[in-house]
Amino acid sequence: MAQTQHPPKGLTLIVGLVTMIGPFTVDTYLPSFPAIEAEFGISRALLSQSLAFYLAAFAFSTLILGPLADRLGRRRVIIGSLLFYIFASLGCALSGDYTTFLFFRLLQGMAAGGCLVAGRAMIRDVYNPQEAQRAMSQVVMLFAIAPAIAPIVGGWLHDAFGWHSVFYFLAIHSSLVFLLVWLRIPETLAPAHRQSFHPVKVARVYGQTLRHRRFLFLIFAVACYFGGIFLYVAGAPTIIFDFLGLGARDFSKIFLPMVVGIMCGSWLSGRLAHRWPMDRTVKLALAVMTLGTLLNISLALHLTPSIFTVVLPLLLYTFAIGLAIPAMTILLLDCFPHNRGSAAAMQGSVQMVGNALIASIAVPLLSSQPSYMALGQLALVGFALILWWRTPALEK
Repeated sequence: MAQTQHPPKGLTLIVGLVTMIGPFTVDTYLPSFPAIEAEFGISRALLSQSLAFYLAAFAFSTLILGPLADRLGRRRVIIGSLLFYIFASLGCALSGDYTTFLFFRLLQGMAAGGCLVAGRAMIRDVYNPQEAQRAMSQVVMLFAIAPAIAPIVGGWLHDAFGWHSVFYFLAIHSSLVFLLVWLRIPETLAPAHRQSFHPVKVARVYGQTLRHRRFLFLIFAVACYFGGIFLYVAGAPTIIFDFLGLGARDFSKIFLPMVVGIMCGSWLSGRLAHRWPMDRTVKLALAVMTLGTLLNISLALHLTPSIFTVVLPLLLYTFAIGLAIPAMTILLLDCFPHNRGSAAAMQGSVQMVGNALIASIAVPLLSSQPSYMALGQLALVGFALILWWRTPALEK
């Protein structure tokens, strides 16, 4: 399809649905952890590695698919990634042992990476910075719905049909998104802006990102503050089943307030897009994030774990996440205006590597006590604040 000169009708909605693939893949199977552990005869710590493997594959694939989106176009990468994702989801559903299941989780991660980086680049292709921030805030609002409804849907499916049905659902959902992209979304990358996919050229672009101090400070700041909430997402089975003594259908009691926070924050970010500079929006987000973290530590140290003590600080924290993501994404992409796919890929890769480390190392180490998790979140936010404070101005 020809490249469009104006934002295609429904672009924001469909890009939001495309980027929802990632959190759906992370959260939908969380209520099924005990059943999967029992069927495969594995421990909670070992099953948690399936999340870490997914995130690591996601991180690796973005480094390939980002430059490919700069060469072939965003639409082709999204369509190919969705087809691959459907195959991988069916593989997970049909797995008869943990090794096979882990292999197809890897494939899911590789496919989901292409959806995220190409979708983000599409938004910046067709909007100016202020409109892109507003459009990205709408994408984030849609993106935020996934962590809320994914464990709820997963819990319902698990109770009604067993854990295999969760992955059949992911295959069906991604098939519907594929049809929307195929029928409604033209290519947004102009032929004149396409970049070489030669390995030397790709390596040179990534070398530039590794030398761009502002870009590096920003992507590691994002990885740190997002890691502060992912610690609770990856640790949700322990929080729900062990700390609070709840069941598979109770994940919504934590995830719904978190999503409300992200949606409210991203709505405010969109409202501020034409009123405040993006730097000012990020500073407000980091201040609210710090407040939520300090409240989290105080409640974890002095009160017995309950829905209230878990949800209230996370509501503040996720509000700040929603406020920060649209502005930070545009700031990152604008560091490399001619290689936005590669820039989005590097940012996504660093974030997913960080999340994989949190799922595989931090969660097992910190999830024995609520206070340990709160202190882990404080450390991550502290690093994010330092990185933001030291971020240099945009290099010309």
